[in-house]
Amino acid sequence: MAQGLRVGVLGATGAVGTEILGILAQRSLPIADLRLLASPRSAGQTLTFAGTPLPVQAVSAETLQGLDLILASAGASVSRQWLPIAVQAGAIAIDNSSAYRMEANVPLVVPEVNPQDLKDHQGIIANPNCTTILMTVALWPLHQVRPIRRIIAATYQSASGAGAKAMQELKDQALDILKGNPPRTAAFPYPLAFNLFPHNSPLNDQGYCQEEMKMINETRKIFHTPDLRLSATCVRVPVLRAHSEALNVEFFEPFPLAEARNLLQQAAGVAFVEDWERNYFPMPLEATGKDPVFVGRLRQDLSEPNALELWLCGDQIRKGAALNAVQIAESLIAQGLI
Repeated sequence: MAQGLRVGVLGATGAVGTEILGILAQRSLPIADLRLLASPRSAGQTLTFAGTPLPVQAVSAETLQGLDLILASAGASVSRQWLPIAVQAGAIAIDNSSAYRMEANVPLVVPEVNPQDLKDHQGIIANPNCTTILMTVALWPLHQVRPIRRIIAATYQSASGAGAKAMQELKDQALDILKGNPPRTAAFPYPLAFNLFPHNSPLNDQGYCQEEMKMINETRKIFHTPDLRLSATCVRVPVLRAHSEALNVEFFEPFPLAEARNLLQQAAGVAFVEDWERNYFPMPLEATGKDPVFVGRLRQDLSEPNALELWLCGDQIRKGAALNAVQIAESLIAQGLI
């Protein structure tokens, strides 16, 4: 079957959907037929794939028929409605929404970390949250050598995490402010240009927002470490694209810096960037449009001998969403699971 897959992209007109199309055109996934699916209001549009214009069709039981693989990035409610229908029709679904991530029978996969979990799929495979993907790619090489005891994470999340409309809103707000006008808000509750605020996802009774709880629960599931101690503070910052994270990582024993640095320099999916003389480390601008998670500023925590500090940046739309989904598909093929 992998000699020529019939592939559907659900949410094809969104920021992640269009990124998936670009990545599919760049990589070697064997595609015999590509079907672009979206909501009825987007039907009739035309998108270009590898130089060929393709029509966008409204998602329905009929347009989901005959697919081998569906890459979904259209929101949790859409995934819950349509992916079971796609699976019943014979497709394997890779879902970028939060709909199925914490269900026990759904693998939650970062291919550099836990590709072996794909063998247990029952039709649906979940793509983790963007901040979780970036963090686990960076920390897994260390965790394999010396298990992690505790993680304290602070994220600096770009407008891209809220989609194409949020990115445009940031640009519009910057122009408004520079012209002396009040910034207009729609995608975000508060102005993001020249500003920052704690992540605007819903808060629970303990004061943690939904985004922070995703990092906690998803990392435990991916690492198969349900008792991993992890706390996160997620913040929206006025960056168009690519998220950043400051991580304090405590192990059960000291982790020599030279050993940790060597592991990260060789790790799959990681680009290690450090120039201490220039104070030059990963930056969102340089991570934008790139595949790796950029990691650097690795240092000893002066307050805790068993802890290291590191900084990372990664393209939220690319590795944090679209690329990870395509890599899951490639791993399914490599393992003979599709």
